[in-house]
Amino acid sequence: MTHRAPVISISHGGGPMPILGDPGHAAIVKSLSTKVPELLKLGTPEQPRAIVLVTAHWSERVPTISSGKKHSLLYDYYGFPAESYKLKYDAPGSPEVAAEVQAALQKVGLNGELDGQRGWDHGVFIPLLLIHPAATIPIVQVSVLASESPAQHYRMGRALSSLRDSNVAIIGSGFASFHNLRLMFSGALNDKSFKTRNAAWSKAVENAVLEKDEGEREKALEGWRNWPGAFEMHPRGGAEHFLPLVVCAGAGGEGKGERWVDEFMGLDMYSFYWT
Repeated sequence: MTHRAPVISISHGGGPMPILGDPGHAAIVKSLSTKVPELLKLGTPEQPRAIVLVTAHWSERVPTISSGKKHSLLYDYYGFPAESYKLKYDAPGSPEVAAEVQAALQKVGLNGELDGQRGWDHGVFIPLLLIHPAATIPIVQVSVLASESPAQHYRMGRALSSLRDSNVAIIGSGFASFHNLRLMFSGALNDKSFKTRNAAWSKAVENAVLEKDEGEREKALEGWRNWPGAFEMHPRGGAEHFLPLVVCAGAGGEGKGERWVDEFMGLDMYSFYWT
């Protein structure tokens, strides 16, 4: 019997800092190094035959899918130590799985495009260096949509869900609990009132994402921009770090997901999964 692969929405941290030993990323590093490999059943006969990873750091007009047999790395971060631009992640790509992703998207009316050239961005290789340093499982990177439409992203997830039955894992790589760089570097995160607002926002996210009924989950997420704190946690035009979670919520299908929490800069960063 083919194993049904999981869906995991991760918090990927800031740039290459999880790999550089930044103490503020200790909880995220631990989860990526231990919990996620356990969920993926790495090192067992049930580990995924491939991983489809939806990254916050690639936004396109239509869903775009990495389709090369091999992809270089895109060091899309700036001002970090020289060693962060020498990192390697030599996992193979998979033109075959990329074609499966494209076909699945077409079935729900989304005309995905293949891209055999673009490198894997840091939303892909930084967490994967921690999750699966052996780099033996094929990776297919998928973009989010520039439209930021929650309905379209949920539909993407529903389409990708079909691949789970052939043991292809779905990972969403973002920072769903909070991604507002202006506030992050302003010191506002130390304000008690901000922490209270962030906790209320995270509870709203949890309530929607962990809704057992798929239709109700979709309806709730379509209105996420109306939740209190939505524009403070993800500024207008800057939803890209929330959208991988919407894709994952669609890929989760029927049934209740689960979550874990990592501490980051004094905030609770939520990650979610469906098995």
